[in-house]
Amino acid sequence: MSEGEKLIPINIEDQMKSAYIDYSMSVIVSRALPDVRDGLKPVHRRVLYGMHELGVLSNRAYKKSARIVGEVLGKYHPHGDSSVYDAMVRMAQDWSLRYLLVDGQGNFGSIDGDSPAAMRYTEARMRKISEDIMADLEKETVDFQLNFDDTLQEPTVMPTRVPNLLINGASGIAVGMATNMPPHNLCEVVDGTLAYIDNNEIEIDELMEYVKAPDFPTGGVIYGYEGVREAFKTGRGRVVLRGKARFEEVDGKECIIVTEIPYQVNKAEMIKKTADLVNEKRIEGISNIRDESDRKGMRIVYILKKDAVPNVVLNMLYKYTQLQSSFSVNNIALVNGRPHTLNLKELIHYFVEHRHDVVVRRTKYELRKAEERAHILEGLIIASDNIDEVIALIRGSKDGEEAREKLIERFKLTEIQARAIVEMRLRQLTGLEQDKLRAEYEEIMKLIAELKALLESKELRMQLIKEELIEVREKYGDERRSQIEYSGADVSIEDLIADENVVITISHAGYIKRTPLSEYKTQNRGGVGQKGSSTRDQDFLEHLFTATNHQYMLFFTQKGKCFWMRVYEIPEGSKTSKGRAIQNLINIENDDKVKAFICTQDLKNEEYINNHYVIMATKKGIVKKTLLEQYSRPRLNGINAITVREDDELLEAKLTTGDSHVLLAVKSGKLVRFEESKTRPMGRNASGVRGITLKDDNDEVVGMVSVNDMESEILVVSEKGYGKRSSLEDYRITNRGGKGVKTLNITDKTGELVAINNVTDNDDLMIINKSGLTIRMRVSDLRVMGRATQGVRLINIKGNDSIAAVAKVLREEDEDIIDAEAEDITNIDGVTGEAAAQDDNENNQEQE
Repeated sequence: MSEGEKLIPINIEDQMKSAYIDYSMSVIVSRALPDVRDGLKPVHRRVLYGMHELGVLSNRAYKKSARIVGEVLGKYHPHGDSSVYDAMVRMAQDWSLRYLLVDGQGNFGSIDGDSPAAMRYTEARMRKISEDIMADLEKETVDFQLNFDDTLQEPTVMPTRVPNLLINGASGIAVGMATNMPPHNLCEVVDGTLAYIDNNEIEIDELMEYVKAPDFPTGGVIYGYEGVREAFKTGRGRVVLRGKARFEEVDGKECIIVTEIPYQVNKAEMIKKTADLVNEKRIEGISNIRDESDRKGMRIVYILKKDAVPNVVLNMLYKYTQLQSSFSVNNIALVNGRPHTLNLKELIHYFVEHRHDVVVRRTKYELRKAEERAHILEGLIIASDNIDEVIALIRGSKDGEEAREKLIERFKLTEIQARAIVEMRLRQLTGLEQDKLRAEYEEIMKLIAELKALLESKELRMQLIKEELIEVREKYGDERRSQIEYSGADVSIEDLIADENVVITISHAGYIKRTPLSEYKTQNRGGVGQKGSSTRDQDFLEHLFTATNHQYMLFFTQKGKCFWMRVYEIPEGSKTSKGRAIQNLINIENDDKVKAFICTQDLKNEEYINNHYVIMATKKGIVKKTLLEQYSRPRLNGINAITVREDDELLEAKLTTGDSHVLLAVKSGKLVRFEESKTRPMGRNASGVRGITLKDDNDEVVGMVSVNDMESEILVVSEKGYGKRSSLEDYRITNRGGKGVKTLNITDKTGELVAINNVTDNDDLMIINKSGLTIRMRVSDLRVMGRATQGVRLINIKGNDSIAAVAKVLREEDEDIIDAEAEDITNIDGVTGEAAAQDDNENNQEQE
């Protein structure tokens, strides 16, 4: 150890703590976090001040970026040149900043993540708004500090007229904390600030009427408002952003066109990752992706496959790609040199406070300068009033010092006034110049009075701040770019499933599936039917229903239990597949069977479930009505829907509004019609009341219809393929529990009644045989007949086959029936148009 040196032992733990705290405070205060007053970090402030000192104003020529970076590095920011250049570049990128602070010329990068050109190739100058951020800088409005080598002064903050932190946001990672502040619309922020100045007690909810939400430079859609509200109120929140997309047909193909993407998303990276997901089959339905963006704007084209549903593909893109991303708001900024989390009102408050401070300091500076000038003008006016004496006095002096002393002594002037008179030019002796002196003095005295009034009245100062803000709004205000979708939420599974029409089939042995309705074609009356489903031996399709994927399904079993399911949860199968065993989907008992099912809208909608009823019928003619609300809380093991008596079983359940007419038909061909209001609502465990009286012990109910539209027609079908439609008026209204009236003339040829439906000309009819054959026909092909006729032959029955189920299907407008399709179907047993006409003749004779 050298002489005179000594070692000081230090605890390494204490040393590490103190060094780390020093480092972290330096990063927090001098690097990563913006100041709440001007919204700038030190590097941005120094770039703007360097440009200001170089004179690279918005109305001057561009200067090389390297020249500007050199100025900032050499004088104020002793770090790497890339940190300064990168900061300056970002201030010139219209996809990074909402309101640009630097006007760049040359290659400043792209939204695809391309790097800007080197600083020796690019040029820059300030934008007009930056000049407003530095307006009045020379008027002692802000404190200055020494630069890194104590040779120059730099501002600690800018005297900004623009609420820069709110309009441009900020992001930065310090030590142990980070900031991520979104940009906002200048017009909205100014309006909010004006409202705050008018009423300091304003609530954040009221401020949000002015500042509606962040406004991102890349536009897009703010999806959902909860995160925005949270961020405004607490300073922290999650704002969900979506790209702006629309559907378009390009070269005969359906396409999704994206014109705006979320903030801070790299477009090229997003497209590449989407293509990878498409190749991995994570996203279905896209055949090609093209980026057609040019200088006119962004345009990303997703070309869809023929069978793809655009809405579903778009929702897939939102869920799995950066077409939907989130911006985590964390409003941390420096307040008096300390980091604070700030809400919307606090951000506005600190800006107004800073602006007020700037106005006070500027006014004091201007007052001082005005008083100094007035003082000199007073001396000059005295000199011009006594000009001959003054000239003689100056001429008689041997030097300037003596002349000043004589003037001070003779006219009782101050040193400053005497110096101004001695240095006065000869032209100021003209009469015109003397008049100008007096006019200037009067103007300055007026200005002094105004400035003093301004310093004495806070109201006047606040009025001035408002006027300057309105001026800023007029100069730089623009339309909001980001749309707000208030009702947005996370993408749910429903958004990824097309809400298309489907056919649900349930077989006798309990197999269920859903098939797109478009798979079924329409045939002419008397056709043989298509192969509908491959069923197991001795199994046949018993139930067929139409629904849409997003609806809720209630299953009712013959033992009176109710189960709950979404339509899209039913496994999809082709028209020829047998489907899945229903026992695998719902917890149904082995000896129970699903007999009825209801499609409902949203079961969480209070108004809907309290205004709808479920009306049920059993084979033995019992009916029961229950409020839909009773079925809105599903249980895994099902709930009781009705208490079924011994030797009876539940047959049918319908959804009603409480004012429909109920029709019950029995095997023996009778039908009863009564008003639903005759049946009072009961609890889920009740058994119900008598709906129709059966002919004998072998008779049973085959179906129930509830009708709201009194123009409806009633269609009945017998087991041997005969059917007809009759007007509802043919069936008179009777009391509940009667024997009913004849609805079909039952003969050996027709067989017993098997189905009843209410239909209109717009419906199609689906008929399924026990052998699994299906036929689809138009109801409009059947003419209306009297209720006691035997009907016409709807489908040809082979051997011992018989009809298993009949259902009506709403016709799709686009399902145009091609006659050529009918030619492919072979008629059986010679049932042609002639045979059908013969059926009609027989019926004419049977009409009552």
